[in-house]
Amino acid sequence: MIYLDNAATTLIKPKCVIESVLNAFSYMGNSGRGVHNSTLKASETIYSCREKIAKFFNVSDVSRVIFTSNITESLNVVINGLIDSGDHVITTCMEHNSVLRPLYRLEKEKNVEISFIKIDKNGNLLYDEIEKSIKDNTRYIITTFASNVTGNVVDVKKISDIAHKHNLIYIVDAAQAAGSIPIDIESLSIDILCFTGHKGLFGPQGTGGICFKNNIQIRPFKVGGSGVKTFSKEQPNNFPTLLEAGTLNGHGIVGLSSAIDFINEIGIVNIHKKEVELMKRFYYGINNIDGIKIYGEFSKDYIDERVAIVTLNIKNVDSGEVSMVLQDKYDIATRSGAHCAPLLHESFGTKEQGAVRFSFSYFNTIEEVDVAIEAIKSINSSYE
Repeated sequence: MIYLDNAATTLIKPKCVIESVLNAFSYMGNSGRGVHNSTLKASETIYSCREKIAKFFNVSDVSRVIFTSNITESLNVVINGLIDSGDHVITTCMEHNSVLRPLYRLEKEKNVEISFIKIDKNGNLLYDEIEKSIKDNTRYIITTFASNVTGNVVDVKKISDIAHKHNLIYIVDAAQAAGSIPIDIESLSIDILCFTGHKGLFGPQGTGGICFKNNIQIRPFKVGGSGVKTFSKEQPNNFPTLLEAGTLNGHGIVGLSSAIDFINEIGIVNIHKKEVELMKRFYYGINNIDGIKIYGEFSKDYIDERVAIVTLNIKNVDSGEVSMVLQDKYDIATRSGAHCAPLLHESFGTKEQGAVRFSFSYFNTIEEVDVAIEAIKSINSSYE
């Protein structure tokens, strides 16, 4: 199989990730729940990964790195733990349902106000609308770092400057950027960064996290066992315990730790360069074909700054049908439909048709890309 659905999850993991997870089953106990060797080893290993992530994203306080099971949980923890009744939140039409649905629920249950920043015809954010949308009760700005549909990267620094000019907290969904694009939360002035482990970070599913600036206070999303202060009726209020009730996915975190080592060894700039070269080869192989519609910004000055996603449609053919042909006839895995990004598809007019997403990984090859190009040409011709 030619796997080009890496924006959903990276199927091919580094060998070191696989080996570390398997090995962990033979020695890892429950972190923080005892003083025997297996639990101490678990605590040591998890803390080591916390340190690596702090360094990876330039988080000044290691305790402000929180582990979750995925970025959906990360965003729910943050959105539900911070936003109060009557608050106004600014977000965008680029967002994933992991941002939208928690906000919609708060809109319904807590009278939270939401403003959506629109996009242009190429999926670029209309930045001028952000400052115009700020009101007296605006408290937060939430955006993606990179679109999971178009691959367009947001100017995070520009938004953080606007946010902090107005004393707002800026929350970033880095699902598609983490592991592909260098992220320094200090230089970018990101207040809260949410990430997942199983995409560009090459970690196992069931891993993710949140990185907080030191001044952020938050309510716990869930409460329960923590291994400390057992007789307290409330969740301990120190980080990271405040937001890590229950047993962590230690075996997954071990794999994530090895994945970070792999990325550091190869170099994130080198990973991004290879992924973008594969994407460009695919894009330039199909972009001038009549009947192919590609979504996103691919201008010469911008194309090297994207994440490695090309999303397209063939004439008026349903995207699910195209993906099925790619799978059944060419053994190519892609993602069709609306990609959990309803407002973006509404903006593009693809609510009914959806679109076919090709997403590339460091582990893909030029040969695989060339097969995909020929497949798209052949499928397009078949619908003459």
